Amino acid sequence: MSKNYPTPHINAIPSDFANTVLMPGDPKRAEFIAKEFMSNSVLVNDVRGIQGYTGEYNGKRVSVMASGMGMPSIGIYSYELFNFFGVENIIRVGSAGAMQDNMKLGDLVFGMGASTDSNYIKSLDLPGSYAPIASYSLLKKAVDTAEAKGFCYHAGQIVSTDVFYSRADVNTRWAEMGVLAVEMEAAALYANAAKAGKKALAVLTVSDHVFTGESMSAEQRQTSFADMITLALEIA
Repeated sequence: MSKNYPTPHINAIPSDFANTVLMPGDPKRAEFIAKEFMSNSVLVNDVRGIQGYTGEYNGKRVSVMASGMGMPSIGIYSYELFNFFGVENIIRVGSAGAMQDNMKLGDLVFGMGASTDSNYIKSLDLPGSYAPIASYSLLKKAVDTAEAKGFCYHAGQIVSTDVFYSRADVNTRWAEMGVLAVEMEAAALYANAAKAGKKALAVLTVSDHVFTGESMSAEQRQTSFADMITLALEIA
């Protein structure tokens, strides 16, 4: 492991982080998880307001740190955690827009693979089109836990986009390919995990439906994702 720490983005040392880090986009959600779901939580990073905490869940050490919005942002934080701070697993916990008719607000989505419209993958300079996928072991744990707890979930392809306000016809074309939901970070996370020989999974909650217009409020997005957070902590 490189000793390139602290970095410009994380003012910590490797021992400050657990092997597994939950990674929401919103720093407030990271604080919420640490204070409401974990015990003995300690703030280990606050550079640029990107809060990171390490504590315990059911007696096991676990960390949570925000990623910010978009693939460039999670690309930086996940790269540094994997390559400089010794983190082995990152579980993205965030919101997603549903794209299929059978999906409802509050449903869980496990991203088996993450298609993308981003140029982030091109930075790997591979001689073809790389397909970012989740860690199978983390995915299996997520499915098994959801089944045991009776959570409503969908596992399959998601799409990570750089464009939040995209045209409706773009979403329609992804949906026609069976894509379950749209979000903005997983493809970069999966690519960084693969490059580093580490594990990653996106566990998402449906916060809105792309085609019906249904949506949660900002407050609901922050506080009502209990199933997702519980599941992620269980598999951590």
